[in-house]
Amino acid sequence: MNKVLEELAVVLEQRKSASSDSSYVASLHEKGLKKILEKVSEEANETIEAAKECENNSEENKAAVVQETADLWFHTMVMLSHLDLGPEQVLNELENRFNVSGLKEKASRKIETNN
Repeated sequence: MNKVLEELAVVLEQRKSASSDSSYVASLHEKGLKKILEKVSEEANETIEAAKECENNSEENKAAVVQETADLWFHTMVMLSHLDLGPEQVLNELENRFNVSGLKEKASRKIETNN
């Protein structure tokens, strides 16, 4: 599964230096982090709305959730790229959380942010 993320990360890095006239990703980078974050927020809201409609379990609604989640992941990957980060850092963080209670992990973040 992370092969897709790795390939997408490579493409996004290449598009950073492309012309904004020919690349949507380049145009986002040119507009800056604020615009990229607006897109992440927009896609997160659309994903939430699609998920709300999925209560009846129809295949059409499930497909909408998948499509909106793909948009969210894509724009999140653009954000990571803009910040010179990649999916490997996120995957490593998720891997580090295996065998750690979610409640304990969340509590540890509160302690770290209070310091």
